[in-house]
Amino acid sequence: MEDPAARRSDDHLRVSDAEREQVVELLGQATAEGRLTLDEYAERATDAHSARTRGELARLTADLPVGPPVPGRIVGPPGGIVGPPGAAAPAPTERMIAIFGDEVRKGHWLVPERVDARAIFGDCKIDLQNAQLQHHLTTIEVWAVFGSVTIYVPEGLDVRMSGTAAFGEKKSKLTAPPRPGAPIIQVTCNVVFGSVTVRPPRRKWW
Repeated sequence: MEDPAARRSDDHLRVSDAEREQVVELLGQATAEGRLTLDEYAERATDAHSARTRGELARLTADLPVGPPVPGRIVGPPGGIVGPPGAAAPAPTERMIAIFGDEVRKGHWLVPERVDARAIFGDCKIDLQNAQLQHHLTTIEVWAVFGSVTIYVPEGLDVRMSGTAAFGEKKSKLTAPPRPGAPIIQVTCNVVFGSVTVRPPRRKWW
């Protein structure tokens, strides 16, 4: 069992983006379990992304049974630890975070194996029209809490949506069937009073 005194001695240490994301994942799981209200989740998630030390992060989960994150461990989607100390680093991930604002990814860009998009009282737009997919399977993990995420996908790709939408919606406006052997876009949705929409790229008129 970890010594609480040792944890307190680490409270002054600066945190990484990965540690901030661990706490946001834990807060999201607690919200799904009904331990936090949506307002509490939005407030704590905002504080997590602006936290500078481990002590500040620890306070955000001190009243939750999951407890604060342990340095060196990676918390993945609901289900627990996916990487013990010394495990290989996860695949590169593109992170988009819109909290009371907008976040847009478009143009020519290399799409990693995983994209995490979080819209909390904000709006995320992911445009794959001119993007270069580097993997046959690309996973887009979406959290929309009083926010929206729109993913623009060229017709012909194999888009698969899963996940839940509570007091919100997740929908695809693609009409063309996927072409044989097309790259797969797996969109995993976690929606609470928000929306996730997959649609063709906007038409240009000139």
